[in-house]
Amino acid sequence: MDERLRRLKNKANKLPLSPGVYIMKNKEGKIIYIGKAKALKNRVSQYFGSQEKHYTKVRKMVENVEDFDYILTDSEFEALVLECSLIKQNMPKYNILLKDDKGFSYIKVTKGWKNIFPVLQKDDETAEYLGPYTAGFSVTKAVEQAKKIYKLPTCSKVFPRDIGKDRPCLNYHLGVCCAPCSGKLSLGEYLENVENALDFLRYGGKETIKKLTAEMEEAAENLEFEKAARLRDVIRSIEKVKSSQKVVSATYKQQDVFAVATMDGKACLSVLRFDDNALTDTEHFFADEGESPEAMRSEFILSYYSFDRKVPPRIEVDGAVEDEENIGKFLAEKRGGSVSIVVPQKGTQARLVEMCKSNAMQKLTEKYLGRDKGKEALEELALMLGLSEIPEYIEAYDISHTGGADNVGGMVVFRNGKPFKSAYRRFAVKGFDGQDDYRSMAQVIDRRLSEYEKCCAGNITDGFGRLPDLILLDGGKGQVNAVEPVLEAHGISVPMFGMVKDNKHRTSAISTGGGRIDFNSRKRAFSLVTSIQDEVHRFAVSYHRKKHTKSALSAMLTEINGIGPAKAKALIMKFGTLQRIGEATKEELMSVKGITEANALEIMKFRAD
Repeated sequence: MDERLRRLKNKANKLPLSPGVYIMKNKEGKIIYIGKAKALKNRVSQYFGSQEKHYTKVRKMVENVEDFDYILTDSEFEALVLECSLIKQNMPKYNILLKDDKGFSYIKVTKGWKNIFPVLQKDDETAEYLGPYTAGFSVTKAVEQAKKIYKLPTCSKVFPRDIGKDRPCLNYHLGVCCAPCSGKLSLGEYLENVENALDFLRYGGKETIKKLTAEMEEAAENLEFEKAARLRDVIRSIEKVKSSQKVVSATYKQQDVFAVATMDGKACLSVLRFDDNALTDTEHFFADEGESPEAMRSEFILSYYSFDRKVPPRIEVDGAVEDEENIGKFLAEKRGGSVSIVVPQKGTQARLVEMCKSNAMQKLTEKYLGRDKGKEALEELALMLGLSEIPEYIEAYDISHTGGADNVGGMVVFRNGKPFKSAYRRFAVKGFDGQDDYRSMAQVIDRRLSEYEKCCAGNITDGFGRLPDLILLDGGKGQVNAVEPVLEAHGISVPMFGMVKDNKHRTSAISTGGGRIDFNSRKRAFSLVTSIQDEVHRFAVSYHRKKHTKSALSAMLTEINGIGPAKAKALIMKFGTLQRIGEATKEELMSVKGITEANALEIMKFRAD
């Protein structure tokens, strides 16, 4: 034991066997951890004994402790209350801190052809807002339901600007959008749908159903059967939404469900919040794994309610809670009524806890395990290829064409084992026709490296200004041998390999200039290279199809009298498809640069034929 630990242990052994709060400080005197104890001497002295018995989080905390203070209390409950207060004031590094930083949520109502959106802040002075609301999950779900019931658009179209420009999308045909884009709906009719949706959000399903039922009955009495049928359909939609909410429902009207998942020293707390027997919010928090599951639940729950969160009468947990009696008493005083902490064993409540636990584990896996697996795959790939460093930034290339026509190259980037789509690039192969994958690949790499040299001259380090750690080419040793002289000509030294496919077009090996490297048992590396090869192939093919379609369209347009390649290209840039060119008016055609009235009339004549 070093001198620091010996000194701290001697000081801890002189503490009384009384309840109280202990305050750990680092060498700068900053508070790094606050805890409570039934017997201060026993609890604090445990920290400065054998470090092998502690969890990683505790060991890290003890390594930074230079001194500690303590405050005696009359009871363990008083110590718990004081601990919560001090943690909230000081926010120590090694305590579990579930800061309530979600803020408020609002429902934004835009002007003109109104629409409604869930937002986290008021960012538009011209809009109206409902709220604030404390449960962002509830706001989002409520807006989704209201838009679905009253068939409000969920697309990015802007009205009235986009009215009549396109055909209604699939949502219209599925009966979940009233399609103002079609031009068949008046502004008044559309705004009536919006106002009904807002009423639904303001007053809830029960009041809305009561109001709509009365309107439906009145319409039926007045022989307005179409209106009555429309109101009936809205009522059914609301009832359908309400019934779907019961899929996740609770036995008790108000309760919170807690569960903790741990993995490799990390932990996730998930909370499901229920009100009026329905799920109203979900939250997830991450921390280092604590001393025990019981202690973690205790610390999680206390930290969660230390901020201005409403305490329900019932709390369901996935296991025992340390010092449950005092925690229940503390929460009861905060709530102003009794609070039960329960570990359900069977039935609906047990299933809710299990669902909460599954959510926590899923979030934990997404946050940590996925990243670790990616790193392991990169390490395995580096070992397989004999690289001196892990290839964190990989560029992959593929060539696509149709019988040698419309040759294109695609470049994708994987950063830390995941697609980095903002760095993807496309190349139209120039200077020759016909099928020559080797020559095409060499040209693409040459142009990419030329862009790198331009970036270096301008001191640009983003995009093309960064060289990859590894280059992968879709193909075998032929592609590698074709590109190696290009790298040498530019004076670039980057490891480069080919990705070989078998006769079923599946990744089978890595190719060098003179041979191949099989994956053998390297499953993670195989999976990573397969995903890279599939992605670069998809990207190159999608670009080729788009270019090939434009080429065919351009060839068709140049058959029109007076339309050459330049004018054809301008028409394609403006309208995109032959159908839209065919639907354009003479004035719209003449708005394209270079298109004269005579050209427009020739186009209209051509499409009429």
